[in-house]
Amino acid sequence: MPRRLLDSQSSRLWVLDVDSGDRRLVLESNSLLFEAPNWTPDGRDLVINGDGRLFRIAVDGSEHALTEIDMAGVADINNDHLVSPDGATIYVSSDDGHLYAIPYRGGENRRVSNDRGPHFRHYLHGISPDGATLAYIGLEMTADAPRTNVFTVPSAGGEDASLTDDAWPDDGCEYSPDGQWIYFNSERAGTGAGHAQLFRMRLDGTGIEQLTHDERVNWFPHVSPDGARMAYVSFPPGTLGHPENLEVILRLAEPDGAGVRDLVHLFGGQGTINVPSWAPDGRRLAYVDYPVG
Repeated sequence: MPRRLLDSQSSRLWVLDVDSGDRRLVLESNSLLFEAPNWTPDGRDLVINGDGRLFRIAVDGSEHALTEIDMAGVADINNDHLVSPDGATIYVSSDDGHLYAIPYRGGENRRVSNDRGPHFRHYLHGISPDGATLAYIGLEMTADAPRTNVFTVPSAGGEDASLTDDAWPDDGCEYSPDGQWIYFNSERAGTGAGHAQLFRMRLDGTGIEQLTHDERVNWFPHVSPDGARMAYVSFPPGTLGHPENLEVILRLAEPDGAGVRDLVHLFGGQGTINVPSWAPDGRRLAYVDYPVG
């Protein structure tokens, strides 16, 4: 079931200049809980989800209303979606557990993911720079516990490739702009349950490197289009998973994890920057917060 706002809570969509610190409010709603902004490659629109549906809105404020994107035939979606490099397609994760390709300006939708059984669900996070391959988290319900691992699949459809195959919780897998790395968060080096840190690995799953080493819980690494820096959301120590309605920090670092600095302290978490959220210019970042009162 799609998330709903709490009493006296609102959703606010911001665009932040990461160099100057200036930010601009694009959209605010006290009725629709929206999440996870993507930019279109031309820099004109932001794409968000809300109430199981998909919307776009002009970045410059020339259109103050949301425009719904047609997803006919696709069940409600969650906040794992992204725009193809050519801007023609939006890939989404549906509540039926599968990945779909949605034409941005209308057309026939198609399923991308394979049927891996009733106990397996797909959660989309990344697309290769050439648009040919999707990176997703596969969640498999086993007799012992849920397992989450990193997979890839051709965006046109085809055979899956498993990049991790272990019991450590992994999430947020996303390609670097040069196509050489997949960034992700994982508990594989954690000091306790839920202690996720940021990592990257080669496209075949080898050469895993740990990028952050602190007491906070770090999720959803997004490398800027110019490859110069990495944004992520940092949860308080001891957080399990990536829940909503917490005091979190948006942080900026170099792609290897060095030079960490705080960008914004906000009330949010889940839905704030779950998906690639850099502007094409590599200077601005879109995010959502959820203030109460």
